[in-house]
Amino acid sequence: MGIFSRKNTTPSAPAAPAVAGPDLTALTGDYVIDPAHSTLGFVARHAMVTNVKGGFGDFTGTLHLDGAEPAKSTAALDVRVESIDTGNADRDTHLKSADFFKTDEFPTMTFRSTGVEALGGEEYRVTGELSLLGVTKPLTIDLEFNGFAKDPFGNERVGFTGKAEILRSEFGLTWNAALETGGVLISDKVKLTFDVSAIKQA
Repeated sequence: MGIFSRKNTTPSAPAAPAVAGPDLTALTGDYVIDPAHSTLGFVARHAMVTNVKGGFGDFTGTLHLDGAEPAKSTAALDVRVESIDTGNADRDTHLKSADFFKTDEFPTMTFRSTGVEALGGEEYRVTGELSLLGVTKPLTIDLEFNGFAKDPFGNERVGFTGKAEILRSEFGLTWNAALETGGVLISDKVKLTFDVSAIKQA
């Protein structure tokens, strides 16, 4: 049972007629990600003992959802890397520098989907290509469909949460520092998190 075929599972008395679920094929269409109600985050291990969280505040994205055939759905995302925010101004300045993201030279990070797979229930897997620092690598995002609704302003919305992992060294993000007790200051593995609200276009 998936996002586009969910049925009403509420039990009913034997004599009562079956209650039809919503026609989720109506979700088919083009959507724009609402950045005011969406977050793109990341988590990296720091000093081998704790996690540092951050995110990007400036991004745009589009979705095409196919309610009848989810595999035909697509996603595109463009992120202004200079909008990185970890809650510490000095750290953010370092992340924007030549040691890390080189935002003067590479201002944008992009993702373009190449496939969508329904895994059952509300779970989906999106495959695509992530481009960062002039390097493009495959990326797999596991998504959960959160639902759909019409907001008070008449916008038809869908919501998803997602997660993925990358090795920052694969994109040339190799700056690090050794610790006296062993290990390194920053983990190579970075966890990505997504919480997306998208508005259907007329």
